[in-house]
Amino acid sequence: MDPLPNPAPLASKLRNTLVRYHSIGDGEWRVAKKTKDATVWRKPSEEFSGYLYKAQGVVEDVTNRIVDHIRPGPYRLDWDSLMTSMDIMETFEENCCVMRYTTAGQLWNIIAPREFVDFSYTTSYEDGLLTCGISLDYGEARPNFVRGFNHPCGWFCVPLKDSPGHSLLTGYIQTELRGMLPQSAVDTAMSSTLANFYSDLKKALKA
Repeated sequence: MDPLPNPAPLASKLRNTLVRYHSIGDGEWRVAKKTKDATVWRKPSEEFSGYLYKAQGVVEDVTNRIVDHIRPGPYRLDWDSLMTSMDIMETFEENCCVMRYTTAGQLWNIIAPREFVDFSYTTSYEDGLLTCGISLDYGEARPNFVRGFNHPCGWFCVPLKDSPGHSLLTGYIQTELRGMLPQSAVDTAMSSTLANFYSDLKKALKA
């Protein structure tokens, strides 16, 4: 088990990585799924043998309220159907924390429940916010859970210039679920999970 990292350099590196993902040209992405709420693309990850996913959709609400629903905190468990528990293990200055959370089984439990321990950081970006995270090798895995690993991931949320009550939400997710899983099952689950994330989030914001 690694000790907890110094949060400031990790937060800075994480933000720079996400900003770099955000500048990847459209031609490098391939559409993986499209719904009325979001479009999901993917490209091979530079971090591991799976994919980096990009999801994007317009959400009707102000940036701060949307990000409050996404980042670690009381809202997330209420509406995110995939997340089954969440504990803040450590809180640092500058909107940084370490959280442990568990996810439900997926695809008729072909993908068993997973546990993650993530460093999370929320910061300003242009006129909006970026909330981002990366998994840490910290703490013992709980029994009955496979410990997954999130490579650098995050959500950019910026107000639409001509419609300030709406925000453009763009996510970058690359999750290594680990365990013995067929890659096709992982790819199906990831695309669907990201599309559902938008529809669930929209319902929660309207509730």
